[in-house]
Amino acid sequence: MSELSKPEEDHLQDPGEAQGPEEVQLLGAEAGDAASASASSPKVSSSATGESLSQEALKQMITRLMKFLLFKYRTKQLTSQAEILKKVLRDNQEYFPVVFSQASKNLQLVCGMEVKEVDPREHTYTMVPILGLTCDEMPSSGQSMPKAGLLAVVLSLIMWGGDRAPEEKIWGALSKLGMSRGSVHCVFGEPRTLLTHVWVQQGYLEYRQVPYSRPARYEFLWGPQAYAETNKREVVAFLLRSKQRTLRAFPRQSAEASREEAEEA
Repeated sequence: MSELSKPEEDHLQDPGEAQGPEEVQLLGAEAGDAASASASSPKVSSSATGESLSQEALKQMITRLMKFLLFKYRTKQLTSQAEILKKVLRDNQEYFPVVFSQASKNLQLVCGMEVKEVDPREHTYTMVPILGLTCDEMPSSGQSMPKAGLLAVVLSLIMWGGDRAPEEKIWGALSKLGMSRGSVHCVFGEPRTLLTHVWVQQGYLEYRQVPYSRPARYEFLWGPQAYAETNKREVVAFLLRSKQRTLRAFPRQSAEASREEAEEA
């Protein structure tokens, strides 16, 4: 328990205030869709008290817990159920199961981070990158959002392309996530630099010219660090979990995407 924050640390900067406006907007939007999908009625009931909670209040609690867990990850601290109840849920402690469950799922979808229980008796938790990817542990700006989820998406695109993916295919897929070459994404920064320089230097990706291509065309492959930290079976399992959660959290958007894919085919 020594790694848990001490009572005197209560004066630390509020994790909600530690986020930039873009991060708050992203986490808030994710929590809002999740809150709407978590119940068929405008209110969520607590089985413990029988009281109802509005969707807006649920969204705010989910968002606050997501930011709190990210703050703990950045400061390399464990947290506990008791600390979450005291600092995050406060007067709404009976909603811990639904808020904790949804916040954990959202963090995996948005940030590629998995919330793991360290000590079942003490109910202590930590966050670890999905698939064992450690790209977010390497030196970078300390306040950036975890990017393991995006890296997993790129690795999966390469895998489904037969262990190599043309550059234009990668950008075509990422454009659906609001990312394009030369533009600055509100969360991931300049994606071309991330893919062709940062992750190449870290060994997660290979970026090379397609042999004998005229004019020159480029492609992405898995790098040695990706092979060292994960494998194709784990990537497939992650994709299946993410797809199922996306369908549940974003039913309208998923239906629209399916229709667009059918029209394109």
